[in-house]
Amino acid sequence: MFLFLVVALAVVVAAVTLAVVGGGETGPLPEVAPERLQDPLPLERPVNRADVEALRFPLAARGYRMSDVDDALSRLGAELAERDARITDLESALAGAQAAAHGASVAHVSMDKPAQGPGEQQ
Repeated sequence: MFLFLVVALAVVVAAVTLAVVGGGETGPLPEVAPERLQDPLPLERPVNRADVEALRFPLAARGYRMSDVDDALSRLGAELAERDARITDLESALAGAQAAAHGASVAHVSMDKPAQGPGEQQ
């Protein structure tokens, strides 16, 4: 019985090996192009939340293709840095405008009040 199982196992292993390496009429397994990212991030406009949520990376032998993930992360990082710089510029412009408005209102109030000398009453 044991000998029969060993022979059957050898036949199965040989059949699988021949099928994989091309022992039949069709030849070896054909080379398959690696799966690529189907819908990359849009180049013609800034990335929005829906683009990031719709982003799906194709699976590779050990997870995701590093080049696809690296490209997406570098694009997102560049856009976040650009947005951070824009926010900083807008905040500094707002602070400058508020300071100018505050300075103008203080000057306007001081011009409305007449100068009072010592001992003068209103």
